[in-house]
Amino acid sequence: MKHKGLLIGLILVVVAAIAGGAYFGMSHHKTQTKYQQTMVPTFFFHGYGSSYHAEQQMVNAAKDAGVTENVIRADVARNGDVTFVGQLKNNAKNPIVMVNYIDNKNPDFHTDGKWAKNVVTKLQDQYHFSKFNMVGHSMGNMAIMFYMLDNAGNDKLPKLQKQVDIAGHFAGIIGMDDKPNQLKLDKDGKPERINASYKELLPIRDTYPKNQVDVMNIFGDKDDGTHSDGAVSNASSKSLKYLIGDRAKSYAEHKIVGANAQHSKLHENKEVDQLLIKFLWNQESSK
Repeated sequence: MKHKGLLIGLILVVVAAIAGGAYFGMSHHKTQTKYQQTMVPTFFFHGYGSSYHAEQQMVNAAKDAGVTENVIRADVARNGDVTFVGQLKNNAKNPIVMVNYIDNKNPDFHTDGKWAKNVVTKLQDQYHFSKFNMVGHSMGNMAIMFYMLDNAGNDKLPKLQKQVDIAGHFAGIIGMDDKPNQLKLDKDGKPERINASYKELLPIRDTYPKNQVDVMNIFGDKDDGTHSDGAVSNASSKSLKYLIGDRAKSYAEHKIVGANAQHSKLHENKEVDQLLIKFLWNQESSK
């Protein structure tokens, strides 16, 4: 009887282990399929004087959530040449490219946009994707916008699918061509005072892809009465809607409030991480 009891106990342990393994497998599978499983790459662009390090918090949040295991870096030299650090698998799912401008203080937005194109086309030559996403912080948004402006109608390029703008200074920067609570938008969202770079972007109102791109605009309010993230006024960030809102497939704004909504803290903000993950990769966001 003693041996029989031991045998029954052993059988129960084995059954429990198998059941537990099956549950873990289903749970793991559920986690992995929670997100879209596509070969669409997402490019992250940092701001003025910054580097790919500013992108790491957001990228690591995506990795930790199970979005992807495929991340590389694209170093862009001062002459625009692109070098990839790391390698993507040929069937990489939801790959991420952290773009790193060596000349990170170049104020020529057309050049910044040209470098963005160099990264996109070099990756396309290697991995042959037809759609892609772009995420920018601060001046990284200008690289994205001038890329879209200067390459309008170029059918040889892959199609932008989703665009995320974080702390965008489309109509000016506080301390340069703006002051707290100075910039106003009219009823259509157009700045009442237009600076040089915004004026250059105005043609994009007629050239931005029609009903093709989902856009999410994230900006910070320190809640200190300036209606800004300390560097960029909310009005400047919201002026993006006048440029592309009517042509975007969808357009959404999210205001982050509090001390962690400060300009340079937005790319370290967990609320921003969750907004990015849901917008870019959740299964529901594709419906």
